[in-house]
Amino acid sequence: MPSLLHFSHSPSTLLLGVPLLLLGAVLPLVVSDSYTLHSLTMVLYFAYMATAWNFVCGYVGQLSLGHAVFAGLAGYVTVLLFTLTGLSPWLGMLAGGALAAVLSLAIGYPTFKLKGPYFTLTTIAFAEIVRIWFENTDDFLGIPLKGAQGLVVPPSPLGAAVYQFDGKLPYYYIALGLLALALLATVVLERSRLGYYLKAIRGDQNGAEALGVNPTRSSLVALAISAFMTGLGGAFYAQFFRYINPERNMGLEFSIDVALMAIVGGQGTVVGPLLGALVLHPIAELSRAHFGGQFLGLHLVLYGLILIAAVLYFPKGLIAPLDRWFRRRLQAPRQPAPAAWTASGEVPR
Repeated sequence: MPSLLHFSHSPSTLLLGVPLLLLGAVLPLVVSDSYTLHSLTMVLYFAYMATAWNFVCGYVGQLSLGHAVFAGLAGYVTVLLFTLTGLSPWLGMLAGGALAAVLSLAIGYPTFKLKGPYFTLTTIAFAEIVRIWFENTDDFLGIPLKGAQGLVVPPSPLGAAVYQFDGKLPYYYIALGLLALALLATVVLERSRLGYYLKAIRGDQNGAEALGVNPTRSSLVALAISAFMTGLGGAFYAQFFRYINPERNMGLEFSIDVALMAIVGGQGTVVGPLLGALVLHPIAELSRAHFGGQFLGLHLVLYGLILIAAVLYFPKGLIAPLDRWFRRRLQAPRQPAPAAWTASGEVPR
């Protein structure tokens, strides 16, 4: 199957990613209760956000722990445009994503000059500054932000026209659609000139620069795309819960959740973030449900243990052993040479 392998250097893109998306499309036919649909929607949401994070951090090779600021900002913009001007969140989420992309350029231009932990700490600092400002600002130039209280999305009789649905099922399929688009965008990135530039920068920035690649410009383009996608996810979250506040939507914990899902699953791959979300989010939900009252923050301890195990045993993510398994199955078995050939030592022309 050479065409399959040629499609992507990772066979899991087709052999794992496509079946999982198809399974997600038909799963609501057998699962109908609201709680399960809610949990599955959140798995899809975090898989989408981890894929958006992977766009820059997985391919450029820089660890950002400040992506929550893009999700929170776009979510606030979407809600404010709806409550103050009546603009449908279907359009407001695009405006919020665009503003998140602009903010990412302002943040990325100085921070991409830093490397390693300095870059990571700077992204945390930017995100925390914005979060603290939102938490302590009730009104800004006449715009009611309501500080730490957050904003509530008011119900509307327009329903689907303003991103409001009665049940969980429409939100589930919206999250599935966003994830499918994000995975497709990652495949396009891998096979584009920008994708090759980013991989070169991740491998050897000085060498890439010597070959004519502009590391800052390429990284900023990837960051803007990642921020736009993350902003769309933040707007979806605000409409799904019909509420947004700085602590949950802009907090460091959210950024860590998204980053760990991509890292554990396999950053710099198409399906790795999806696999990480499928593994980590159910663990977090189960730990909160069963131990949240007695052992607050237990899911973070479990995250840490899983991350340690992943680094020790799967340094390239959980997707790496799956890729190796798929490659072994796809390789055509070698046909043994006929006994007459091996005896004479000659191969007929």
